[in-house]
Amino acid sequence: MNSTPDIPDTPDTAGARSTASTTLIDNIAHLVTNDPSLGSSRDPSPLGVVRDAAVVIEGDRVVWTGMSRKAPATDNRVDAGGRALLPGFVDSHTHLVFAGDRTEEFNARMSGRPYTAGGIRTTVAATRAATEEELEANLVRHLREALRQGTTTVETKSGYGLTVEDEARSLRVAARHTDEVTYLGAHVVAPEHADDPAAYVELVTGEMLDACAPHARWVDVFCERGAFDGDQARAVLTAGRERGLLPRVHANQLGHGPGVRLAVELGAASADHCTHLSDADVDALASSGGRTVATLLPGAEFSTRAPWPDARRLLDAGATVALSTDCNPGSSYTSSMGFCVALAVRDMGMTPDEAVWAATAGGAAALRRADVGRIAPGARADLLLLDAPSHVHLAYRPGVPLVAGVWRGGVREV
Repeated sequence: MNSTPDIPDTPDTAGARSTASTTLIDNIAHLVTNDPSLGSSRDPSPLGVVRDAAVVIEGDRVVWTGMSRKAPATDNRVDAGGRALLPGFVDSHTHLVFAGDRTEEFNARMSGRPYTAGGIRTTVAATRAATEEELEANLVRHLREALRQGTTTVETKSGYGLTVEDEARSLRVAARHTDEVTYLGAHVVAPEHADDPAAYVELVTGEMLDACAPHARWVDVFCERGAFDGDQARAVLTAGRERGLLPRVHANQLGHGPGVRLAVELGAASADHCTHLSDADVDALASSGGRTVATLLPGAEFSTRAPWPDARRLLDAGATVALSTDCNPGSSYTSSMGFCVALAVRDMGMTPDEAVWAATAGGAAALRRADVGRIAPGARADLLLLDAPSHVHLAYRPGVPLVAGVWRGGVREV
């Protein structure tokens, strides 16, 4: 659970702080700051836990943290009631612009029955058939669902359109609701190009990229057997980078392959999934110094009964690890970061401290954000109040609705 690497602030960080009224949240039993300098010198945890704590918000920023008894005077006060306060979850990998349903596929998989429908291509057909208004309504529904569960920053991707116009409209829809938008034209080869994947890569790196780059911050590729090989993935990421998009990679989910090492080589912000890793893959992630974050997506393994990623191996090697939901209609239809924290602790070898750090500061690192994933002066006031005295309850009481309050940009949303 490495400290967050030096990463540039996003434009959001540089904005002038509002002169709005100040709000004190006090009587916090357990404040997770993710700033070790704010925690007790007797507690080596990078969570930077402050007990009997308080936080002051002004506008959309945190302006003070410390012991309740030392809190300054403010215009308003919220009594946390002896609960825990955490940074809002940062979900750095989702696929929320889609239409349709794949219940039958999931039911067959869980029932041990063969299922021959089209997987991702089933969602592609439904997404193409949907109106832009329908896609946006579905996206908003999932974002609200995530917010109610404590997620205040969400990355989301295209990838279910696979034509120039369908990919571009997916990104337009996403960009209206989050700054963290990823172009994933290279999700799978479009059905129209099944017999000529090279032509599809040319489309993804040419006309489709031209239409999509203005709406995205990131470029991604599914580097996997049955999707795109190492050379194709390199072409996609290089083209995107030349258009000003920052790379991230779906890597090593279904088997061993070049995805992780390609991500590190190209300076990608994250290598996502990381289920099947060689020693060289682990060494590459660790030696990146946190520049390429290993983002683990336990919801996918839960929903497919695949082997769990070995978070312990990555952490012990010194890699920076994030947790994310991978919320999508096929292989991980959950928007609950709390659920993923519990899975990571139960089945991936993480401690509760490591899992909470990965779901907050780790996600921020995977998005190269310095303004979210922590509670410290200057950070965005994205806060999660648990109906529990400690963050450990996220793993200790899995499946229990523990969210007592959520602030996003200083505004109480839940």
